[in-house]
Amino acid sequence: MSILRLGLCVSGVYAMFLLWAVAQERLSVPFQSVDGRSADRFKSALFIGICQSCLGSLAALIYIYMRGGHGSSFCSLLGLDVDGSVTTSGPSEQKADGSQGTNVSTNGHVRKPDTAPSGWRSPRGRLLQGYLQCSLFITLAAPFGFASLSHITYPTMVLAKSCKLVPVMIMNIILYRRRFAPHKYLVVAMVTSGITLFMFSGKERPSKGSSELPSQSPYAQLIGIAYVLVDIFLDGAVNSTQDEIFLRYKVTGQQMMFWMNIFSVLLNLILGTLPLPYIPVLHPSSDARSELASALAFVREHPSIVVPLLQFSLTSALGQLFIFETLQHFGSLTLVTITLTRKMFTMILSVVVYSHWLTAGQWVGATIVFAGISVEAWVKRKDVHAKRVVEEKEKAKIKTL
Repeated sequence: MSILRLGLCVSGVYAMFLLWAVAQERLSVPFQSVDGRSADRFKSALFIGICQSCLGSLAALIYIYMRGGHGSSFCSLLGLDVDGSVTTSGPSEQKADGSQGTNVSTNGHVRKPDTAPSGWRSPRGRLLQGYLQCSLFITLAAPFGFASLSHITYPTMVLAKSCKLVPVMIMNIILYRRRFAPHKYLVVAMVTSGITLFMFSGKERPSKGSSELPSQSPYAQLIGIAYVLVDIFLDGAVNSTQDEIFLRYKVTGQQMMFWMNIFSVLLNLILGTLPLPYIPVLHPSSDARSELASALAFVREHPSIVVPLLQFSLTSALGQLFIFETLQHFGSLTLVTITLTRKMFTMILSVVVYSHWLTAGQWVGATIVFAGISVEAWVKRKDVHAKRVVEEKEKAKIKTL
């Protein structure tokens, strides 16, 4: 049963996110207008986020309801029944039987225990704050990843986003003077050299069919990579917050998926409906209308965007279900391995579907990058296996005693 579930998860992740990648790249190129006189690029990452998060929250809600049963309460189904799941230190003392007693001051007067925090300070409130924080990071990260495709090719973006270890490690060395295992320096050197070789060995324009940029200049590539780095750092903040939530609260991946998507819809709607001025990357609309109104007008004038937009949103929603199912039953290392190989196939699929022309130097650079990431994944798996062997030996010793 476990092998069957793993095969289903791997197949689901591969199928959904490979189709998702095809739709994502299609959304980055110009669309033909109804009259056929012009081709314009869709720039509203907020509108894409609304569509993606709406279907994501709906998919998670359906999954939770199907797996949760009909007898559970609403709060229990959505993971909000966490009042007693987080232990907080307080002034009261605990009895030997586990019950909570009152505190007695030194002058002999009985002091009433502190009342439980309410509102946003309660465990449920802090859990919702964690979800909101994840959604905020995702909402801010998406426009940078989308804008990077105006400056670099899709294979370059996929390759750069595969290297989250590099910026995290560099910032730890610079800010906190931390030291790492020798193999991590090797990984960083391989990834950095591989991306550098890949970037400066290519001569293809960032988006086929676009006449905005005649060539892929080094300056444009640096801007694109800078946008991807912002995206990576914000994704890292999301991952660390998710780890903290899983550590502190008893919630499932699908419950987290539901609330993160709900908050993402609300944040994107708020930002999309406000008549904000032109803000590079975050609010690219330059007219007086809100970004949501501009996006809807674009869809009316360019109906060919509807199919890739629906494909992008639907495959993202279903793919997230497989991602969280894998994380819940097989752990993060298995998910990292699946994600790594999926990104390799994503880059190859992009080359085939959209006829990207990669030079020999770019293929060598991509091979170096994925080899470096594979070294990191292999060492992690080896360390986890060694820890499990030690734990099994400890358990065997306890049983013999």
